[in-house]
Amino acid sequence: MDASSFDHILRKVVIVPIVAILVGAGILAWQIQSASATVTLIQTQDERINQTLGIEQLIVDQETGLRGYEVTHDLRLLQPYLNAQAKFPETFRKRRELAATNPARQKALDALRSAHDTWEQSFASPLISTIQAGGDTNDVALNYQGKLLMDEIRKRIADLNVTTVHAREVAVEHWHKQVRNTIFFLIACSILLGLTIGLYVRRLIKQVSGAFRQSHNVLRIRAEQTFRSEEKLRTTLKSIGDGVITCDAEGRVQSINDTAQELTGWSETEARSQPLDEVFAIFDETTRQPLENPVTRVTRSNQTVRLQNHTILKRRDGTEIFIEDSGAPIRDKHARLVGVVLVFRDVTLAKRSQQALLANEKLAVAGRLAASIAHEIHNPLDSVSNLLFLMDGVATDEERTHFLLLAKQEIARVTQISRAMLSLYRESKAPVKIDLREMLDSILLLMEVRFQTLGVHVAHDVPGGLCVHGFPAELRQVFTNLLTNAAEASGPGGTVKLAALPQPARNDEDGIHHDEGVIVTVEDNGPGIPENILAQLFQPFFTTKGERGTGLGLWISRGIITKHGGTIDLESSTAEQHHGTTISVFLATNPTINPAPASS
Repeated sequence: MDASSFDHILRKVVIVPIVAILVGAGILAWQIQSASATVTLIQTQDERINQTLGIEQLIVDQETGLRGYEVTHDLRLLQPYLNAQAKFPETFRKRRELAATNPARQKALDALRSAHDTWEQSFASPLISTIQAGGDTNDVALNYQGKLLMDEIRKRIADLNVTTVHAREVAVEHWHKQVRNTIFFLIACSILLGLTIGLYVRRLIKQVSGAFRQSHNVLRIRAEQTFRSEEKLRTTLKSIGDGVITCDAEGRVQSINDTAQELTGWSETEARSQPLDEVFAIFDETTRQPLENPVTRVTRSNQTVRLQNHTILKRRDGTEIFIEDSGAPIRDKHARLVGVVLVFRDVTLAKRSQQALLANEKLAVAGRLAASIAHEIHNPLDSVSNLLFLMDGVATDEERTHFLLLAKQEIARVTQISRAMLSLYRESKAPVKIDLREMLDSILLLMEVRFQTLGVHVAHDVPGGLCVHGFPAELRQVFTNLLTNAAEASGPGGTVKLAALPQPARNDEDGIHHDEGVIVTVEDNGPGIPENILAQLFQPFFTTKGERGTGLGLWISRGIITKHGGTIDLESSTAEQHHGTTISVFLATNPTINPAPASS
């Protein structure tokens, strides 16, 4: 059961009893309202009875006042009659209004009023007039008629009272019945609601209980899986060949695997909660300056970062090793940075092997040029020897002057060749401004004899003023390799084209910015390179020259160009009509020199 289902059940537990109670309360309110209406009816009946009794009392007052006046002829005793006579119309009107919804009662009231009017007109008023006139009021017939009329009035009042009292008794009985029904309903509703809510809640609680047991089992299984996963991860971290250090967001070490302990010289117990700078002290190989804490770099960029390839780790015992590493952020489920994981490895042996390979490749390049350079130097020296011999002979002064000038030119040529040879391996400690035309001309000068031996014609179009910043010896090595490969691919009678063009700053179709620089192309008209070989050309130790090649030239060349922030691209065609290979090298005018080694 997921959280939404659990919330749905909880809502049912709350809502269903409330709805049931509201329904019961509604029915109860209806019962109470009905009983209240019955009570109102009883009160109305009581008021009717009271009004009828009021009418009866007025009639009694009239008869009493009339009989007293008849006996005494004293007007003071007639006053109750007169007062009741004045009040009778209003009292009767109110009584009739109470019977407005009952035509039968209105008819009975009208009959009472008619009987009263008859009594007043036929007996009371004539009797008063007779007394006032001094007549005889002992007339038996007249008094008997008055009695009959009064009996009729009393009968009407009695009938009206009986009807009203009966109606009241019916209403009272109905009210008692409603009270009993309400009490019964309350009891029945309470029992029914209690049972319904209890059974319903019991069913829901059973669902929740079942879901809880299921969730408990799932959590137990997941806990076991998590434990096994953590154990597997812990075992993996202990046995992994790379060093792994995890830190919190503040850069304090949380865990360190066995390899990292061996590489740093810190045990896990000693390293835990220590600042990463204490455990993982790194600095630059060249400048010997401390490097920025990887945790700081990851926290600032919030992405995976890699250390410079010239990074040295100072172990706890003071020894130093070359390392390569990367740092990656650890995020919680809300994508907030909660820590950093650092993975690194010892590349000391690989770096030394790489340096040995670079040295071997330089020696190979030097070996390929040695014969050509020796021959190139030998020829001018032979010329100088011959010129000196001629100058020592019977030559005239004018001839000696001419011979001396030729000897100086040959010595200058030897000096130029030797300087070009020295510059091939004389490395500067920082990037310098390089005139590409001057550098490429010196390379062509050194390789002139090599091109002649291979029977290759070199056409070059390198305008002056094209300058870049970089390491001259490394770039000379690159173009020496490329020109040598092109000449050997072209073969006797072939042609190698060397060209350079300025490249303005631009943005490509993907919006990527390209800096201002120079594109140098080396094109040959050899047979071309098959597609199945193209993908392997830049891999170390792969060569198509057999024992004549080391398989390192292009690999090292690409590393040097990458170090200079440039690119090297190769296109080749094996078509019958148009075949050959073109290598394009882009060098930025003011690159950001990547301190990575040449093999990167």
